Amino acid sequence: MLETSTPFSTLIRTATEQQHNEAEHSTFMRDLLTGQLGVEAFYRYTSQLWFVYAALEKHSDALASDAVAGPFVKPELARLASLEADLAHLGGENWRDELTALPSTAAYAARIEEVASDWTAGYVVHHYTRYLGDLSGGQVIRGTAEKLWNLPKKGDGVRFYVFDGIDNPAAFKRGYREALDRLPIDGPEVDRVLDEARLAFTMNTDLFRELGAEFSARN
Repeated sequence: MLETSTPFSTLIRTATEQQHNEAEHSTFMRDLLTGQLGVEAFYRYTSQLWFVYAALEKHSDALASDAVAGPFVKPELARLASLEADLAHLGGENWRDELTALPSTAAYAARIEEVASDWTAGYVVHHYTRYLGDLSGGQVIRGTAEKLWNLPKKGDGVRFYVFDGIDNPAAFKRGYREALDRLPIDGPEVDRVLDEARLAFTMNTDLFRELGAEFSARN
C-alpha cells in the first residue's frame, strides 16, 4: 500500500497542478469558450475525444476485475455512446467518414492502450484525469456550448458531459478520490504513477495546441 502520510489523491493533484493549469488555459479552449471559434471547432474537438475514450473504454470489461484498475471502472462513467450521439448531431449521419485523429490524439490514445495492456496503475491515472475532469470542468464546457451554439440543454451535442447515472457528482468524486488513496502502490511506483499523470495532462495540452494551430490556419 501507499507508504506516505499524504493521501495519494492529494499527491496527484499537487504533482499535476502546473500541467493542469496549462491544459485549462490553452489558447484553443479559451477561444472556443469565448465564442471566437465556431461550432465546427467544437465538433472537431469532440471528434478527437472519441479516439481517447475509445481507447479508455475498449479495455473496461477486461479491467473491471483487475485489482488495481477495477475499483475505477464503473458503467455510469462510460462516455463513448454519448460521444457518438453528439457527433451524429454535430456532424450528421456520415460523421464516421469524417473521423480523423490528429497526431497528438493518436499518440494520446496509443499511450492509453499501452498502459491498459501492461501497467494498470498507469491506466488509472489516465482514467482519473479524463473522467474526473469531465465531471468537474467539463460542466463549464457544456453550459457554454449550449449557449454559444443553441444546443439543447443536456441534450444532443453535449451528452458527453451529462452523467445521467450519477445522482450526486460531489459524492461520486469523493469516493473516487478515496479509491485513489487506496491504490496498492508504494516506493518508486508512486513517482512513476505521478509522472504518468503529468504526461496525461501534457498530452491533453498537446491536443489543444494542435487544434489551435489547425483553426488559426483556417482564419
